[in-house]
Amino acid sequence: MLLIAPPVAKPCEPPAGIAQLSAVLRAHGIPCRMLDANLEGLLYLLERPQVADDTWSRRALKNVSNNIAALRDPRTYGSPDRYARAVSDVNRVLAVSSRESGAVVGLSDYEHPRLSPLRSADLLAAAEHPDRNPFYPYFSTRLPELLDNLHGGAVRVVGFSLNYLGQALCTFAMIGYLRQRFPGLIIVIGGGLVTSWMKRPGWRNPFGGLVDHLVAGAGEVPLLKLFGVDGAGRQHVPPDYIPLPLDAYLSPGFILPYSAASGCYWNDCSFCPERAEGNRYHPVPVGEVLDDLQTLSAETRPALIHLLDNAISPALLRRLIDSPLPAPWYGFARFGEELADADFCRALKRSGCVMLKLGLESGDQGVLDRLRKGIDVGMASRVLANLREAGIAVYLYLLFGTPAETEPAARRTLEFVVRHRDSIGFLNLAIFNMPVCGDESAAYDTEPFYEADLSLYTGFRHPQGWDRQQVRRFLSREFRRDPAVASILRRDPPLFTSNHAPFFTL
Repeated sequence: MLLIAPPVAKPCEPPAGIAQLSAVLRAHGIPCRMLDANLEGLLYLLERPQVADDTWSRRALKNVSNNIAALRDPRTYGSPDRYARAVSDVNRVLAVSSRESGAVVGLSDYEHPRLSPLRSADLLAAAEHPDRNPFYPYFSTRLPELLDNLHGGAVRVVGFSLNYLGQALCTFAMIGYLRQRFPGLIIVIGGGLVTSWMKRPGWRNPFGGLVDHLVAGAGEVPLLKLFGVDGAGRQHVPPDYIPLPLDAYLSPGFILPYSAASGCYWNDCSFCPERAEGNRYHPVPVGEVLDDLQTLSAETRPALIHLLDNAISPALLRRLIDSPLPAPWYGFARFGEELADADFCRALKRSGCVMLKLGLESGDQGVLDRLRKGIDVGMASRVLANLREAGIAVYLYLLFGTPAETEPAARRTLEFVVRHRDSIGFLNLAIFNMPVCGDESAAYDTEPFYEADLSLYTGFRHPQGWDRQQVRRFLSREFRRDPAVASILRRDPPLFTSNHAPFFTL
């Protein structure tokens, strides 16, 4: 089997999904190979000769090798201006390299002026004309190299890990090419985006005849079943990153991604996509997590460990304190009583924690209560103070325009951020989208954003009239312009955001 991570996603760390699936398949004697087509495809576009017709593009093309090297050099992260220039210029080269196709390729996204990843007809059009995709010269050469030689035998099954909208059009272009060139292949697609599609109300597969199997949720058991193996009682197998080009990612050292659980242990926030889709919480036993991380660290010698969980469980946080990891680490956590303990935060710092991503959503207690966040604003203040004192950076996530929020409540969020500006390292500001499959959406007057049969969100009539246009105006004219907020936002690493933020704190 060949497992593929398609373009475009941030090329700063390896794809955890295919590393996990590949390890499980090989543990059951099934030959398997991985292709990080995202990393390889982006590097292909960056390295092929181009002609520039403006000053910025000429400079970016001239210095592309130096800028790629800079993003792999820890010293660059000591100079935010140098880092930002390298990211901007590399991104510019990608835009220049892809412009003849009509698409715009970047380090973190893929956009097309006519085709949308939210419309199945457009995805099928991408499959019908794969040669119009900017990555076609890359994958039309690379895929035949791999498909005719996998441990001495031809590949029968190709799987795509489709997690983000920015990957969808390229995924279907690659599938279209495979259908034309290798019609006998079995094509499977799974991943986070596919799972969300399949959990939509009234889902009907629009890709029959092109894709043989779509997989919702964890793919290990369905793939083993496809090869005639009963994986229902399978033992835990850690991911395997060794076959991937570990030194080629655009980061100052290898980032080791690891999932200690799927789903969320809290699983009660209203409008949460995980809850709306019915994704249950399945943790890996804490002892096995620690064993895996020690083994994987010895194999890969990471500069940073990225815990991918929706929220790292308190049980795992406590064990990380008792058994520190061999490299700095970061991940998402919840505002909770553990972090409200200053001694706990100091111990967490000693365990190697350099940054926590924390989803507060709002600084207004009424909003938090109506969203069922389980967060007390006073406790959140103590957590931020404790993490600052311990030397752990905070990447704070805020969400505006929820049905529970009003403009005065949004201003209380602004006041909260200003009060805690010295404890917040980075900010993520988002505008609320109503999940199309959420139970709560039935209580509101909803309307489609646009005609798109694969959209995961729907428009809605805000009960207080706090609509998206007003929210955007508040964020641009008031929230972002506050000097304290602006200072925090300027620290955010462009394009790579939280994936590179820990390197600015080390």
